[in-house]
Amino acid sequence: MKLTRRDALALGLGATAASLLPFRAFAAADEAIAAFTGGAEVGEGGVTLTAPEIAENGNTVPIGIDAPGAVSVMVLATGNPTPAVATFNFGPLAGSQAASTRIRLAGTQDVVAVAKMADGSFVKTAATVKVTIGGCGG
Repeated sequence: MKLTRRDALALGLGATAASLLPFRAFAAADEAIAAFTGGAEVGEGGVTLTAPEIAENGNTVPIGIDAPGAVSVMVLATGNPTPAVATFNFGPLAGSQAASTRIRLAGTQDVVAVAKMADGSFVKTAATVKVTIGGCGG
């Protein structure tokens, strides 16, 4: 096989484009957080995210969220094609502000939980989940 200058240029541009794809996924997660918070500043703490450190299969990854005093909680998977996974809303008659579900992860990535507290402030937490077999077509 003979590698021409045109082929080398095409390979270089393709590699550059492929390296920028993860940044686009993180930008989508940041946009989703900004839409949820209305651009307000997000603090740390006040919400607990329970997720496995290693998930053997990305099709069903169990997570749990506990956010005492929260009105709603949004869960994001930053590396998925669509980062927004779920939003849980808690009414005044809710016994506790906790939820659990199973999510699908495309690969090893951060799972982020952003909670809107009753006083209007926002807090977040994150956990990294290492996936051995991807669940979103991976």
